[in-house]
Amino acid sequence: MIKPKAWLSWSSGKDSAWALKVTREMEQVEVAGLLTTVNTTHDRVAMHAVREVLLEMQAAAVGLPLLKVRLPWPCPNDVYECQMSIAMQRARHEDVSYVVFGDLFLEDIRRYREEKLAPCKITPLFPLWGRDTTALAEEMIAGGLRAYLTCVDPRKIESSFAGRSFDSDFLRDLPEGVDPCGENGEFHTFVYAGPMFQSPLGVETADVVQRDGFVFADVVPLEGLGTTTTRTMPGLKLPSDSASVNSD
Repeated sequence: MIKPKAWLSWSSGKDSAWALKVTREMEQVEVAGLLTTVNTTHDRVAMHAVREVLLEMQAAAVGLPLLKVRLPWPCPNDVYECQMSIAMQRARHEDVSYVVFGDLFLEDIRRYREEKLAPCKITPLFPLWGRDTTALAEEMIAGGLRAYLTCVDPRKIESSFAGRSFDSDFLRDLPEGVDPCGENGEFHTFVYAGPMFQSPLGVETADVVQRDGFVFADVVPLEGLGTTTTRTMPGLKLPSDSASVNSD
């Protein structure tokens, strides 16, 4: 039986990576591509601050084409929604009827996605929704997911967490009240290995800087490992006056 097509909202972090694993195991849809927002000022994944070359390495490792939604910085919400609307029209043009998200429990985010996708006739899927985040974080680590913290909010956790590995020691050291999956914006991650990858990525952490109220840890390819054969979906010019969808 032919399964309906889905795109997966790919942030470069652990939740979207684990959502990919779970969605593939559920076998209800065919994940046909990754959808990612990229900051055109810095050529990095929005908020996670991951270099574009690393994003492409991830896409190659999971064996999926990559659709980049390029956004200015700062990005007004109307510009964001316009660009996401164009992406959703592209999805319908390619017979994609679902978008998978790695959201865990924030009701307002889920409601926003559902409201924006409905006019596009795209159905959102939330394969990790409602999971206990402590158990989920432990499951990710036990299941072989490996990631670095690329961004932390110093108002919520110490700046020294930037650049750390997402592992059992990290979970043990988290202050009380901090979500183990960072669902409240405490931190963001970059995944470099896991069961969703064909092989681990050769990367390492580099400089740590503070910018715009957040602390960012740069992740770079190991020397000589920056070339990939990522399939990047070509752009498709479409009108930009229809409903939109958010993407983490």
